[in-house]
Amino acid sequence: MLGTTRYIALVGGGKQPKFPQNKVCSPDDSDSDPWVFITTDTYEVQIWNDATQVVATSLEFKTPIQRVRISQSHLIVVLLNNVGIYKMKSPPEKIADYETVNNPFGLCALGKGIVAFPGRAPGQVKLFETVTGNVSIIPAHESPLRALALNKKGDMVATASEQGTLVRLWTYPSCTKIVEFRRGVDPATIFSLAFSTAGSMLAVTSDKSTLHIFDLPVGLQASAAEPDPKTHKWGILSKVPLLPRQFSDTYSSATAKFDMGEEPVGWGPQSKSATFNAGIPGVPGGRPTKGLIGWLDDQTLLVIGAGQDARWEKFTVGVDETGRRAIFREGWRRYLD
Repeated sequence: MLGTTRYIALVGGGKQPKFPQNKVCSPDDSDSDPWVFITTDTYEVQIWNDATQVVATSLEFKTPIQRVRISQSHLIVVLLNNVGIYKMKSPPEKIADYETVNNPFGLCALGKGIVAFPGRAPGQVKLFETVTGNVSIIPAHESPLRALALNKKGDMVATASEQGTLVRLWTYPSCTKIVEFRRGVDPATIFSLAFSTAGSMLAVTSDKSTLHIFDLPVGLQASAAEPDPKTHKWGILSKVPLLPRQFSDTYSSATAKFDMGEEPVGWGPQSKSATFNAGIPGVPGGRPTKGLIGWLDDQTLLVIGAGQDARWEKFTVGVDETGRRAIFREGWRRYLD
């Protein structure tokens, strides 16, 4: 959906669409069924005007559409190995087109004047400036990307690989690393990364059913700060020089459990692989989305999951009785019958 406007991006098509657009009236009025289907393998993006109930504009593609991002000025269409950038008009005007590594989860972030998406090498982030057309590349990880996000200003990028142990924060346009956060020691599937509205926190969810809140550094020098044993997860061990880096890394300031829902036996977590797509046709990643984060304001966020047991949970970020950062669960609801 385009903000809170009447415009919604819809994706469909394929060989057996639930609501086919390729129905035409048969010229033989004596037919018992006056409608026939024209075989097509095209996939379509429609910009739907919900007030007038008409399609404002549309685009057709030959391969499945993994993700769409829209703003008042731009339309981004993500395919498995391609990202198309268009000016939002009728019809849309293509201004750039880039090849990518396999991108089954449709990773793409559209910010203020900038688009972030995977590059042509695993773990690489490509940044496209919509005004100038300038392109920057960040070699963010050695393994394929699993999640990325832009802050509201478009001057910070958060990335995570399919390893899921580290989350890295980069500045734009300098493309330098500010800080590296440790989600945990064991590998995990990162479901979602999202900056708070004021850009002071970063929320992260994973298939461990855990929501993490990381406090973002103030100024570029914050990344060089020494860990404080009083607040660090490993206490005084964070200051011992010969221990593995896991003991001195920056961990989340608060965590909470979210519910992924009671899916059928055999559903399993979303695939950890960021380069292989299998499962439900037409669904990015092949599995129902879980752990999707949406900030309502700088202290309140929702964690949303699709699937057979689709639900959302509401959390607020504050401080507990000891004065430490804490996450409080405010409520939840199943949103599908």
